[in-house]
Amino acid sequence: MRASEQDGSYPRPMLCRDRWSSLDGTWEFGYDDADAGEREGWFCDRESGGFDREIVVPYPPEAPDSGIGDTGPHPVVWYRLLVPHGTLVPAGAPEGRTLIHFGAVDHRARVWLDGHLVAEHVGGQTPFTADVTNALRPGAGEHLLVVRAEDDPADLCVPRGKQDWQERPHAVWYERTTGIWQTVWTETVPEQHIGDLAWTTDPTHGVVAEVTLARPVSRPLAVDVVLRLGDRVLAEASTVTTGRRVRIDLAIPALRNGIDREQLWWRPESPTLVDARVSVRDAATPAPASPDDIRAAGVVDAVDSYLGLRSAAVGDGVFLLNDRPCYVRSVLNQGYRPRTLLASSGTDELRREVETIKAMGFNAVRVHQKAEDPRFLYWADRLGLLVWGETGAAYEFGTEAVELLTREWLDLVRRDRSHPSVVTWVPVNESWGTSDIAHDAAQRHYVTALAGLTRALDPTRPVMSNEGWEHTDSDILGVHDYCSDPAVLRARYGDAAGFGAVLNGPGPQGRVLTLDERQDERFAAGDAPLMITEFGGLSLKGDDGEFFYTQTSSDTQYAALLGELFGALRTSPLVAGFCYTQFMDTAQETNGLLFCDGTPKLPLETIRTIVTGVKDADAPGA
Repeated sequence: MRASEQDGSYPRPMLCRDRWSSLDGTWEFGYDDADAGEREGWFCDRESGGFDREIVVPYPPEAPDSGIGDTGPHPVVWYRLLVPHGTLVPAGAPEGRTLIHFGAVDHRARVWLDGHLVAEHVGGQTPFTADVTNALRPGAGEHLLVVRAEDDPADLCVPRGKQDWQERPHAVWYERTTGIWQTVWTETVPEQHIGDLAWTTDPTHGVVAEVTLARPVSRPLAVDVVLRLGDRVLAEASTVTTGRRVRIDLAIPALRNGIDREQLWWRPESPTLVDARVSVRDAATPAPASPDDIRAAGVVDAVDSYLGLRSAAVGDGVFLLNDRPCYVRSVLNQGYRPRTLLASSGTDELRREVETIKAMGFNAVRVHQKAEDPRFLYWADRLGLLVWGETGAAYEFGTEAVELLTREWLDLVRRDRSHPSVVTWVPVNESWGTSDIAHDAAQRHYVTALAGLTRALDPTRPVMSNEGWEHTDSDILGVHDYCSDPAVLRARYGDAAGFGAVLNGPGPQGRVLTLDERQDERFAAGDAPLMITEFGGLSLKGDDGEFFYTQTSSDTQYAALLGELFGALRTSPLVAGFCYTQFMDTAQETNGLLFCDGTPKLPLETIRTIVTGVKDADAPGA
């Protein structure tokens, strides 16, 4: 099955192979509050350690569905699993390397197989891989996989997003997530194989493929790329390399026709995906008669991927998708679920979230203060939903905080840069972790540098230097405004004079909007579009102890105020898009359009009309 037609269960959707096995399920588990596990050798054998309970991976131990549900602070946890040899080295698999992949482990991880340390990783949202080939015990029927995870809730330099540092959740912060929270899976790959694959697309010309091989090249290799739309070959190219990194330009002849090219473009209302097959072969061997013959003589490795032909930019005060103005109708999604917290119950739940967001009339989502499971991005790619890529923030500023977040953020950009749905990068939100940015030059340099580093890795998307206020170098002027009076919103954003007062004043939330004259000049010149990137926050019949920005007392009042707030922004000639807070009630935060069980607070058709301003609007893809 081609990569764009998968069922969404594959954990790494942009680089797919046929042979893989999930290691999710029941593992042994233990707390190590005294941090004695390494000293006592908990990783050595089946008899060692304090594994006194079981956990369902990939749900964190704080989550009910993990089978534990202990929300207390436990800085160090351990996991253990006996893995059959046939799972790690399947019968008939080509001789090569055995890899175990971890989607995300919060925050520091060490991994052992059969007592051998095989991986170390820092970064609670980023994937990593353990090559366990050399640790496999010959003749063993089973292998012992052990993981130690460390996540100190009191260390505020660690990127954590909405994870609370206090004992109990308060305000807009939620339960912590410790340890494994995304899929653990294994695959067997050839000795030389494709380690990384990235796509850069130009919807008027074609595609650039960047292929990274896993090992140094000992003999000339040919890299073949074939792009297809259904059974139609759009482009193919080959190159010979003696190095690990290969860049291949593929012109797509069909894009030369200005009429036909629009049928190939990816956009929310028509999310066309192009399938890609990338293979590596011995350069001395002729190319197979068919690129689908991945077992032909000389073929070293082959993977499936996909891409979307689209561009994302800003100009003339608007957001541009494929060089056409696109009004952004976005919703904030916290990505915390009642039963699984930061984790999800799987691809079906992720697909339902994307489908529901589109059914509500939104064409975009801002995944807030976390990097979502890549399978969510797969469904956003396939179903047509724009995504603002964000990350969890640290709460303090300092050398370690800068190093940790910068490393993790750049790894996330590399992980997600090929997804067509991701159209904007947001490394910092509301000066979290840089609270003194208005007065501290070091913090300003940090935020500005993050924006610059993001553009260095990916110059093809707009970047927000500091979402919401105190921008230093943003391509979009994002403003957070939780005013619940529609008349005030109309006055602030109804004309240039009204917004001039906002721009030159303390800002709607009491923070100045920009810290750099060049940022003001970009907006004044009509380059950086204005978007109200957080607003609303209405609660339906909120109770004491819940968090909300504005409380309503009935369905009728809720619907009326919701419609007036959306209408005030939608009719503004200055506003190029918005992001409503928020998709779903989350823990004690009751600002959602859905209750925490996923039930809409109003009929989806009513929400859709409010969001779009069009009664009985067709098309979840509109």
